[in-house]
Amino acid sequence: MLAQALAPVQFLWGIPIAFGLVSAQFMRVNSAWTGARVGWFLGFGYFSFAMSWIVEPFQVDPDRHAWMAPFALVFLAAGLALFWGLAFGLAAKVSQRGLRVLALIVAWSLAEFGRAYLLTGLPWAAFGQFWMDSPVAVLLPWIGPHGVAFLTLAAVLPLGLALRNPVVASVPLLSAVGILWLLPSPPETILTSKTVRLVQPNAPQDQKWHPEYRWGFVRRQLSYTSAQPRPDLVVWPETAVPQMLNSAGDILAAIADAADGVPVITGIQRRLDLRFFNSLVVLDASGGARQIYDKAHLVPFGEYVPFGNILARFGITGFASQTGSGYSAGPGPQILDLAIGKALPLICYEAVFPQLLNSAPTRADMLIQVTNDAWFGTYSGPYQHLVQARMRAAEQGLPMIRVANTGVSAMIDGYGRIRESLPLGEAGFVDARLPRPLAPTLYSRIGDIPVFGLLLMLAGFVVVQSRRSTSS
Repeated sequence: MLAQALAPVQFLWGIPIAFGLVSAQFMRVNSAWTGARVGWFLGFGYFSFAMSWIVEPFQVDPDRHAWMAPFALVFLAAGLALFWGLAFGLAAKVSQRGLRVLALIVAWSLAEFGRAYLLTGLPWAAFGQFWMDSPVAVLLPWIGPHGVAFLTLAAVLPLGLALRNPVVASVPLLSAVGILWLLPSPPETILTSKTVRLVQPNAPQDQKWHPEYRWGFVRRQLSYTSAQPRPDLVVWPETAVPQMLNSAGDILAAIADAADGVPVITGIQRRLDLRFFNSLVVLDASGGARQIYDKAHLVPFGEYVPFGNILARFGITGFASQTGSGYSAGPGPQILDLAIGKALPLICYEAVFPQLLNSAPTRADMLIQVTNDAWFGTYSGPYQHLVQARMRAAEQGLPMIRVANTGVSAMIDGYGRIRESLPLGEAGFVDARLPRPLAPTLYSRIGDIPVFGLLLMLAGFVVVQSRRSTSS
């Protein structure tokens, strides 16, 4: 039920029901070990549904990779559930029931922090992602995704006390509803005079690199690029050019010719010595790569394999990389200087990590995400990825130009709202006016430190009070 609060279902009424049932069950546990089991099984069930799209990449080349799909889902869900198991186990050590609810709120929130940061991090399916299409989203620029997740738990977990004290249990939830009622709606977006063309070729992943099809997708993008009237910028998706940058002079010249003087941004792979990079390039009027950004946060087991030399002996390689040996990581966030303003580039998976955007060297005027969501299938994965991209725009107060191979390509304003879009599974292009950036947000200035600090203080309070109640 809780997983259905995520896109594309977004069944928000399931949130208080699911969390209320979880906390009621948690109130009955009598040991840390039992609490840890409850948390782990809950997490395993939640992530098995929420991350079910993870089996899709293994079906692109089923002869080589299909056998890995069930193992990937099971081990991923089981591994992520360990964070929840640890949180529930620690919270269950608190014997006082009212204090135990607070302990679970704090421990669970800290576990979600750990899931987002440790071992390269994987904050996919975090609780803040429930609320992007609700009034709660206006809190993202102030307290960020972890602050929203903490408030979610604080509002609904006390429902587990309802059988003992329904009045006390309902206070946090009713307070949250009252606050939401008072939150102002974001104002209308102010648009600039600049127009950006979002190019979506809709290349299925099993055809994208196939010799019989790949140049057809390139010709499709060239025709979209040359269409009239002329925009101020054209953006192609991730790895839209099926050649290494080092040997793609002819196709880059063809792109520049189709653009007829308009700058083009495209995803492409490149080689530097013995290393390969998943890159984004800005092409000038002659087709030269004027600026290059190399993806910095790579997908484990997709674009690179930890301990790759050892696992390669068992046939485990980074299947999202066309280089065989996997990609190398770029140096980190950088700002592109475009004719329409300064842009912070993100390649696919990088838009999942709010801390990556906060580490940019300076504030940009816009975000640009190029991605290939064909890897994520056609059900939940692309829509969950889109929600996270919208959250990054809202957290930073910056418009996002999002261009996806199979969709959803979108122009997103600084409040996280979609202004123009191309639906999933449709080839085409859209010319969208670029929204004006908003003032720097509080979250873009201070990041996750205040929420993390608050959680540590609450954890200290719970520990002290628990020891006092035990000693008395």
